[in-house]
Amino acid sequence: MTGSNKPQPTLLLVDDEPFNLEILAEHLTEAGYAVELASDGEEAWNWLTRAGDSFDAVLLDRMMPGLNGMEVLKRMQAHPQLSGLPVVMQTAVGSPEAVREGMEAGAYYYLTKPFERDMLLAIVAAAVAQHRARRSVKQAAAQPLDGLAMLCEARFQLGTLDEAQRVAALLGKLTPAPERTVLGLTELIVNAIEHGNLGVGYAEKKAMMQSGRWREEIEALQQQPEHVGKRVKIVARRQDGRLLVEIEDEGDGFDWNRFLDFDPARAFDPNGRGISMARAMSFESLAYQGAGNVVIATILLAPPEQLAGGL
Repeated sequence: MTGSNKPQPTLLLVDDEPFNLEILAEHLTEAGYAVELASDGEEAWNWLTRAGDSFDAVLLDRMMPGLNGMEVLKRMQAHPQLSGLPVVMQTAVGSPEAVREGMEAGAYYYLTKPFERDMLLAIVAAAVAQHRARRSVKQAAAQPLDGLAMLCEARFQLGTLDEAQRVAALLGKLTPAPERTVLGLTELIVNAIEHGNLGVGYAEKKAMMQSGRWREEIEALQQQPEHVGKRVKIVARRQDGRLLVEIEDEGDGFDWNRFLDFDPARAFDPNGRGISMARAMSFESLAYQGAGNVVIATILLAPPEQLAGGL
């Protein structure tokens, strides 16, 4: 789940049913997580405001007396230090309307009660991975690189997941909101590697994530003869107060229209939300071309009222 050189991931478990808390805690501690427990929304909010930085994700019961899960989530989204903490919403209500309401409030991970252990671990692993990627982005963005402000155009070719993150981190430094930019670009570049160059489908990635071996299996696929040497091409250029990033893979494309908006039917899978999250949170616009093996992300470099005046 996590490398031996990384600290133990810590989760906040929130549920007003003691039995549910006990089962969650048992499964997650057995899987290597540290957990803290809250029996209602107020106790959860006290934990978050006191020690929010210590958590990698929150498993939050939607229906609780008093301060319910949706209200806790809304408070988190309005809090500068908590808005980026992933929330796994636990709910017995799996209707598309309920899921859409949670997504709009900031919950992109869902578990239905009663839940299966393997699905619980897969969803939690995905949420923790998102949070740790966000932390890495913050650290990378804090390192200044002199001269980037003068860059007009850059071209890259890359093949690995580590290279994807490094290029995304570099381009993020050109933008006013590096963290959001890097998360979105990383998602698009990784999609180009796994779905484009390697031909990994939705169901196959879901199985990889449920097994907890997504990264290992992607890296193993890259060593197969038919995939060795495949690259993702990236062109970044400044234009009219914007940064345009074009990403092209060597695949046959995919039905990208299905993923521009997050379908509530996929809310209970550990994957399938990255493109819609990137589009909503990271970019001014996102445009796929042709069969879908070329995508152009546009990021504002200046407030809209300044764009008429150029860079």
